[in-house]
Amino acid sequence: MQGYTYNTEEEAIAARKDAADYMGLPKNPNDTTIYWVNYSYADLDGFYYIQYVDGLEEVLGEATDITITPHEEI
Repeated sequence: MQGYTYNTEEEAIAARKDAADYMGLPKNPNDTTIYWVNYSYADLDGFYYIQYVDGLEEVLGEATDITITPHEEI
């Protein structure tokens, strides 16, 4: 997958906020859409990430390849 990785949740939150600010979100305080993208935590890999969407490079720069270790099926 293409995306952006962060060592701390604070860094991921800041990147999410930067992306939302870039898109002018939320449009109204009562909107249900308040972020353009969200972050996730790859718990087996120990990092936070945001998956790339078209246009995100304008605010976060070029995306990189991210490999996430899947959980084993039980």
